[in-house]
Amino acid sequence: MTDLDLAPFPTLTPDDIAHACRGAREACDAAIAGIVAVPDGERTFANTMLALEDAADAVSRASGTFAFMAHVSPGDALRERAREWDQELDRYMVALGFREDLYEAVRAFAATPEAAALTGEDARLLERELRDYRRMGFELPAEERMRVRDIFDRLVGLDVEFRNAIADWDDGIVVARGDLAGLPEAYIQGLRTVADGGETKYRVSLDYPELFPFLSNAENEGLRRELFLKDQRKGGEANIGRLEEALRLRAEAAGLLGYDSWAAYVVEDRMAKERGTVDAFLAGLKPRLDGKAGHDFAALAEAKREHTGSAELRQWDWRFYHNRQMRTLYAVDEFDVAQYFPLEACLDGLFSVTQAMFGLRYEEAPGAPRWHPDVHAFDVFDADGTEPFARFYMDLFPRANKYSHAAAFTLRRGRRLGDGSYQRPVSAIVANFTKPGAGSPSLLRHSEVVTLFHEFGHILHQTLTRAERARFSGTSTERDFVEAPSQMLEHWCWEPEVLAGFARHHATGEPLPKPLLEAMVAAKNLDSGVFYLRQLYFAMLDFAYHSPGFDGDSTDTARRLHAVTGFPFPEGTHFQSGFGHLFGYDAGYYGYLWSHVFGDDMYTRFEAAGPLDRATGKAYREAILERGGTMDGDALVRGFLGREPNNAAFLRGLGLDDA
Repeated sequence: MTDLDLAPFPTLTPDDIAHACRGAREACDAAIAGIVAVPDGERTFANTMLALEDAADAVSRASGTFAFMAHVSPGDALRERAREWDQELDRYMVALGFREDLYEAVRAFAATPEAAALTGEDARLLERELRDYRRMGFELPAEERMRVRDIFDRLVGLDVEFRNAIADWDDGIVVARGDLAGLPEAYIQGLRTVADGGETKYRVSLDYPELFPFLSNAENEGLRRELFLKDQRKGGEANIGRLEEALRLRAEAAGLLGYDSWAAYVVEDRMAKERGTVDAFLAGLKPRLDGKAGHDFAALAEAKREHTGSAELRQWDWRFYHNRQMRTLYAVDEFDVAQYFPLEACLDGLFSVTQAMFGLRYEEAPGAPRWHPDVHAFDVFDADGTEPFARFYMDLFPRANKYSHAAAFTLRRGRRLGDGSYQRPVSAIVANFTKPGAGSPSLLRHSEVVTLFHEFGHILHQTLTRAERARFSGTSTERDFVEAPSQMLEHWCWEPEVLAGFARHHATGEPLPKPLLEAMVAAKNLDSGVFYLRQLYFAMLDFAYHSPGFDGDSTDTARRLHAVTGFPFPEGTHFQSGFGHLFGYDAGYYGYLWSHVFGDDMYTRFEAAGPLDRATGKAYREAILERGGTMDGDALVRGFLGREPNNAAFLRGLGLDDA
């Protein structure tokens, strides 16, 4: 095994996971003991700050390698043990952050002349560590600080329980063959069959590759409604209890720490800085979207009236009538388009574009240990390099109990080691695209192509890092900036010059027809007002849960704010029970819209130079991707653009007339 082979994944046992995680925790304990034993008069950056990074990185690597199995392992026992250690290591790191002796060690170093003379990343690291201690209550009396610690520890457990409930949720509808009118044969053949009274029926699950096509294409409105409502109850009522307990605890912790709300606490170390800035951003976006959405809703209602005689539009209708308009107004059918986007060709295109743009070379590593046969590993080289400097895994198909969304996971962070070498980063993209069948390839709807490019944007951010310190490695930026690089990469999915390089019919090899591509681009902002009002609702709901005035009833707040979407609230549902971002992105979902502004603005340099301009790609790699969190996000963007950022490209991209 090389250092890029993190673990013997195929042969891992539950005991292996426990042994590795326990060993990492013990190694960290031993290192911390050495740090706190250094006399204050002998403190240096190396024996305090770097030693602390080394200690914590042992746990980080164990979490990224072994606790990660909680999201992807096909074995129940292995996955359960990984979940246990995922929670255990998170709790351990919370406890580490509350150690008084470690705080005193860092504070003693901060008082030295060496600390005062620090510059660049090292000065930023010390400043952030001291800020963390303040934000964990080290300026509070001991009793209050202990209460904050207890709260943070309980939040770790609630986080794991909430996410696991979503991951384990198994629901759907069982329908007869005739109920699948509107759906193509390839989709139907991919569904699980169920024997029912001698009749073969089909189960449509809540997994995205089954859910979204059904909602977009199934002619039977009653079944669309049934499936949609089931999705809105995902996670179950027990998750409502977990969420509301977490919201109470977060509010209590924020109050103890001197903030008016958890939202104010969270936003302090983001680009937005202040809660009021986020409120103003979201409130200012709504009237701009309302005008566009008004036209969208009118067109959707008319499409339904023409189809059924009724113009009463409900939330389970919008994907269906959006898709219907795509076909009738633009002659764009998502399944016809998918014929030109076989997954292998999309990967070839993605790899070709990013390798050329950023001066890279990816080589498949067939001998790399993998946790499932569907997984592929690729080593990352500079274009003219002889040694890989990173690795990424691709786990792209759904399976039972696997992480059900699309995400990029950092398995090991890049950082400078004590001997001067660089710890090579390793990441994984986890998604749920339709798996190839017997004689049929995996075909991606264009929205899934966008998802693929988006998540690979995170992979590039994580693996191209040149940050010296793990604290700032890869996607360790402000949380409301971290999506900007991945959102920017989505633009390439709409560029004719890019698509011409890889979009080919899976059977005939015919390139994506120019009229079809032009129609897709023309339809890009169809119903964008409806779509972004939905995103605005998610952001406003999350922020309301964590802001002053929240009364503790998460369903009532969801009902009250649902008017933002323009649709009636679906009674009897509790969307928030399956809204996984409420843990991890708590009071931070606004960041998707916020960072969109910066991602679109950065793309203006590529618009001006050409989407495949290598000089611009090189500048972007160096100014954004390699730097990670070593500078504030707005400073990174200013450095790349050579000017102050603005929202003109963002508004134009939403299709707003006044942009």
